[in-house]
Amino acid sequence: MASPRLNTKLEANDYPPMTSLVKDLSDGVRLIQLMEIMGDTSLGRYNKNPRMRVQKAENVNKALEFITSRGVKLTNIGPEDIIDGNLKLILGMIWTLILRFTIADISEEGLSAKEGLLLWCQRKTEPYKEVDVQDFSLSWSDGLALCALIHCHRPDLLDYDKLDKTDRHGNTRLAFQVAAEHLGIPQLLEVEDLCDSSRPDERSVMTYVASYFHAFSTMNQAETVARRVVKFAELMQSVWVSRNDYERRVRLFLSALQDVQDQWMSIVFDGSYNDAKQQSADFATYKKVTKRDWVTEKQDIATLFGNIQTKLRTYGLREYVPPSGVAPGDLDSAWKTLLDSEAKRSRSINAQIREIKENLRKKFAQAANEFEQRLQTVSRELANIEGPLESQNEGVKDIQARIPALSEALAGVAAVEEECQAANVEENDYTVFTYQDLAFELELVIQNIAKKIAFIDNQIVSRNNTNLTPAQLEQFEGTFRYFDREETNTLNLAEMIAALASLGVVYSEEDMNYIYDELMRDYGAVTFEAFINLLVDIMEDQTSREQLLEAFRGIANDKPHVTELDLRIAKLPVPAIEYLRNAIPNAPNEVGEPEYDYERWLDEVFSAVDHEMDDIVH
Repeated sequence: MASPRLNTKLEANDYPPMTSLVKDLSDGVRLIQLMEIMGDTSLGRYNKNPRMRVQKAENVNKALEFITSRGVKLTNIGPEDIIDGNLKLILGMIWTLILRFTIADISEEGLSAKEGLLLWCQRKTEPYKEVDVQDFSLSWSDGLALCALIHCHRPDLLDYDKLDKTDRHGNTRLAFQVAAEHLGIPQLLEVEDLCDSSRPDERSVMTYVASYFHAFSTMNQAETVARRVVKFAELMQSVWVSRNDYERRVRLFLSALQDVQDQWMSIVFDGSYNDAKQQSADFATYKKVTKRDWVTEKQDIATLFGNIQTKLRTYGLREYVPPSGVAPGDLDSAWKTLLDSEAKRSRSINAQIREIKENLRKKFAQAANEFEQRLQTVSRELANIEGPLESQNEGVKDIQARIPALSEALAGVAAVEEECQAANVEENDYTVFTYQDLAFELELVIQNIAKKIAFIDNQIVSRNNTNLTPAQLEQFEGTFRYFDREETNTLNLAEMIAALASLGVVYSEEDMNYIYDELMRDYGAVTFEAFINLLVDIMEDQTSREQLLEAFRGIANDKPHVTELDLRIAKLPVPAIEYLRNAIPNAPNEVGEPEYDYERWLDEVFSAVDHEMDDIVH
């Protein structure tokens, strides 16, 4: 029989197959053809149709010499053994040729052909737990190793997981069939050669498995070529995508730059500080957020462009030239224009803020200076009031009626100052006045008006009432003004009670309510005039020795002596208590709180007054 492996090589080169090694190799023609195929070279001229034995011997010798020249040692075989058909020696030679020209080129990590082929099989079948390739004999007897090799490279040809792992013949037969039909691997063995032999022939198995190695190596080469094409296509695809992405992003970027500049050009200031400040804040937000995003995008675009060029240079391809308008130079130019627009925008906002601040300074100065002039006018008019007391009183009240208008004007000054504060305007070369200065001066004017009215009222009362000395009138006026907390020139009930008590006048709550009601009925309010007249009546009622003696007895609860505690319980003012403690002589008292002899003091006081009156009369 002929070797399927040899026939495969012959058929691949358009030579007819052999049917018998003994017969077909005997004339040397097929042997020369095989050597030319295996050695990938021409052996020169030879007898293609030898008829004589000598011609056949020449052919066989030519082939044997070529074999020897390739370093293959043939032992105990000569031309006559092949011509005469010595099958045993022919088979040995064929195996040697197969080992040299078919298996010898198998290499895995620098190992020999056999060791390299074994290592290749072990690596390919390692994931399959039922397979353990240790040799080229018994390791292949169940057909699973062959199926694993096929499934490892072409999982579409058989489903390894669904194999009956115990069906040795079926698995081997399936592997032979799939290899022959789909991989072009001729069936060099029979099923029985692997499955039924106590030890399958190592050379035959190795030769057959080598066909798998060559088949899949060829497939790997085809896949490598395909992968190379695919890789290049993917490269060009990625470059195309990157180019499109670059151009798209550049156009969007340039459009965004132009949009914001157009927006800045269209903005009109309304002249208010709040508007200018808001636009300044918006511009700051742009610089902090949008501008930084754009800086990042600009760098990313530049990096993308560089990556495209690097990728093209790496594969020796022509560099990418962007369309007009989206080149890196266009991007740099647009960016420079943006920076110029930013500077112009910043200057415009700053100039607007400076102008607004300057206008606010002038506005405040005008309001403050005008208000100061009005205050000076009022002060001069108040100081120049002359004439009868009633006329002066009317004049002062006319001036007082202008105070609300001044307060309203001062509120206007305050409003302008608030605008200045909101705009951080601190210095002002157009005026020396502040709102606080003017408010203080207005308060002084209001106080002066009140004092003027009180003085005129005092003079009117003094003129109309001869029962009071100027000192008393001044004391009573000071008391009234002190307790007139709201400066209304009137006292309410509580203020009247406190004012009288500070002067040493104390009545019961019922009497105080009665007095207050009488004053309200007669005067409509407890005015200064009503208060003075009340005190005049009280003095007339309480200045005699008998009246005062009765008053002290009431405070002392009818004791002949009075104590400091009695005076405090009576709610006399502290100054009055201090005066009485120093003025009234002490009563004899060796134990306890000091007691004061008010009867003796009144006798001394009124006796002195009587003597003074006698001196005045005489």
